[in-house]
Order: sequence, then C-alpha cells, then structure tokens
Amino acid sequence: MTANGFCGDLLDIGGQDEQAEQRSCLICGDRATGLHYGIISCEGCKGFFKRSICNKRIYRCSRDKNCEMSRKQRNRCQYCRLLKCLQMGMNRKAIREDGMPGGRNKSIGPVQISDEEIERIMSGQEFKDDANMPEHTWGNNGDSDHSSPGNGVSDGNQPSPVSTLSSNRSVELNGYTAALREQYIGNAMAQHYQFLPHLFGYAAQPRSLYPQSHTLISQLVAAEELAPLGTPMLIEDGYRVTQVELFALLCRLADELLFRQISWIKKLPFFCELSIEDYTRLLSATWQELILLACLTVYSAQVLGDLANVTDKYTPSDDELQSFSEDGMEVMEKLIYLFRKFHQLKVSNEEYACMKTINFLNQDIRGLTNVTQLEQLNKRYWYVCQDYTEYKYPHQPKRFPEIMMCLPEIRCIAGKLVNIPLEQLPLLFKAVLHSCKSSLNNYRTSSSPCELFY
Repeated sequence: MTANGFCGDLLDIGGQDEQAEQRSCLICGDRATGLHYGIISCEGCKGFFKRSICNKRIYRCSRDKNCEMSRKQRNRCQYCRLLKCLQMGMNRKAIREDGMPGGRNKSIGPVQISDEEIERIMSGQEFKDDANMPEHTWGNNGDSDHSSPGNGVSDGNQPSPVSTLSSNRSVELNGYTAALREQYIGNAMAQHYQFLPHLFGYAAQPRSLYPQSHTLISQLVAAEELAPLGTPMLIEDGYRVTQVELFALLCRLADELLFRQISWIKKLPFFCELSIEDYTRLLSATWQELILLACLTVYSAQVLGDLANVTDKYTPSDDELQSFSEDGMEVMEKLIYLFRKFHQLKVSNEEYACMKTINFLNQDIRGLTNVTQLEQLNKRYWYVCQDYTEYKYPHQPKRFPEIMMCLPEIRCIAGKLVNIPLEQLPLLFKAVLHSCKSSLNNYRTSSSPCELFY
C-alpha cells in the first residue's frame, strides 16, 4: 500500500494522525496498516478475517473463549481472534465476493452485530444456512490451527462433502459444488490454474476398465525413481546446525528432487506426444508442487527421519522467531494438515504416480502449444486413478475424491511459498517437521488412530 493510500484509509474514519506508527491494530495491537473491513487493523488480522469468512472456517477454543490477543499470541487461538474481529466491528459484508484483493466498498465502516448473530457466525450456523451445506468443524487445540480452509476433505469420522461414488462411478458433488468452484476455480492466488476441472465436467463420460488402467499405472510407476534421496543428511551428535547450513541443505535437496523430475519426464509413456517446449513450460510451472507432493508421500519417511533430525539441531534466534510472517504461518498450517491427511490415507506408489501426472499435465498454464492433447492426457490419467482406487479400495468409496482434493492444497502452498522470505525457510521447515514428527510419534503410541487428527 502506498503512503497516499494509507493516509486515505485513515481519513475515511476521521483520523488526524499522519504517522502510521501511531495507529495500532484494534485486534492484536500490532502496527496498523490502514482501514480494513471497517476498522483499523494490521495486515495479519485483515488476512486472517478474510480467510476465515471466505473459507467459512469454524474454530474451537480449548480454553474459556477469552484468550489474549497480541502480536505474539494472536496465532494461538483462531476462535478468539475471529471473535474479537467481529466484536470490534469488522464487517464481513465488506469482503469482495470474487475473492480478489481489496474491499467491496471503501465507505463501509465498522458494524455492530448482536451476540446472537456473532454466535451464529462462530458456530457455522450462518454458513450452513447460506450455502445449504451440512455443518462441519475443524478442530483447534489452542496452539495452532491445523485445519484446512474449507477444502471439503474429511478427516477421520468427520463428514465429507463428496458423496459416495454412484454405480456408474461418477463423482457427484452435492451442496458443495458452488463452494468448491468459488474456492478452487475462482481462487485469485493462482489465476492461471483451473483447479480440478474434471470434478465438474468429465466424470459422467465413459471410462476404460481396470485392466487397461493397470497397464498405464504400471508404466507410470516404472518411470518413477523411488530410491531414497542421496543428499547426505547425517549430523554428528552435539553439532549445532546454523541457519545458513540448513538453508544450503534444503537447496541441495530441492536440486536433487528437481533433477529426478527432469529424468521422470523423459520416461513418461506419453513423452513423444508433447513438444519439448510444452514440457519445459509445464515443469517450470509445477516443479515446486511436484517436490512438495513427493516429500509428503513417497519420501515422507526420510524427510521425517533424516531431515527432521537435522532441523532438530537448528535453534532459531529470537529475531527469526519474531519476524516469522503471516504467510509463513499459513503455509505451516497447510503443510501440517496435508501431512496428516496423506498419513491418514496412506497413499500408495500407484496413487502417487497418478496424482503427480495429473498435477503436471495442467492445460491451464499459459503459453502451451497443444492444450487439447494435454487435456486428453489429463483426463486419461484422471480416470485411470479413479479406476485404480475403486478397484483397490472398494470399501473406501470416498478415497478418490479425497485424494484429488489434496492437489489444490499443494498448488496453494506452492503459490504462497514464493511470498516467504528465503531466510524464513529454515524456521518454516523446522516447525513443520517438528510438528509432523511429534504427531507421528503420538499416533504410534496412541490407542486410537483418530487422536492424531484432533
């Protein structure tokens, strides 16, 4: 925001101060950046409020619903943070319906709503009535929000927005279709991506039977290099890893994984069907997504073993901790959520190979020369994956939709990673791996596997 824009925001509410530093966020007390959704607030609370309302998030407070709100404490309880946003007058009607940046109407000021209306929003009843959707909640243990933003993926015994597959094995989306379209296809963060188009257009078409799909899946798995990563990750006992050393290790791992993706492309069964130019554009646009998917699935044991041990030996400074950004917090939450989801699903090598191929064959990337062929290939492996999951897991009718719903999350995280300063990446990965490793250990010692997801 420019200086003129900031001053204009202050004048909208009759403010006389010209120094931005003299304004504090009414939610957490951090330095305010202007008038957002009717009240003076910081960028962090502005973004949090917009995500919470747009994604229809429902939080829980594990305390007494009166948690402290400060710059350092605001991320510990999302329930109390959203509650204070509403109590201080943040106007949800000022949020643009198209999800684009900027308020719907700059003249819209703070609002006063009744306690009953606030309770309807906090409980999700208002979202349920507006969208005619079944109520769903995402747990909050008080320290961080490990939920996924309304993406329709069910955890454990929670309701899934995707109906069971019908006898003709088409994917049907009941009341969630509109919400999913708005979140994934209308998402402003990655306008060149059309998230999961097949969920809404292709599912009713005839598909090949499993025997043909089995051949194609075997070819995809054969193209993969599933051997452990070769980058050394052994650290002597007692050695303290620095930020620079951990960052260098992450870069070496990314280099190795990227090289594996290049080799993978050359082994694909349809390699001769597309031009080198299209492959170059596809890889340039999706390499981060491919690496994230690999780390969360086929290499997760090594990442949570060797790499987690390295990050344990890195101790961030107070300055690093205090400068950790809101984008970093959101990426951390999404990565932890996805790890738990993939661990719950226990994605097989065959499913991973299909997911990777579907994500790679993204015909919505700009500059491609053979979009029609890409679309046909994408549809082919979409149906192959659906055939395989229904054949292999007949007692998990929602498995295929849940797996496919993870792809938009991967793309969302990759899109947000570019906004995180490089010096924050070591701390980000330390936090993610520590939380995931702790969750995994708790899962192994827990009497109930479902405890991992709460």
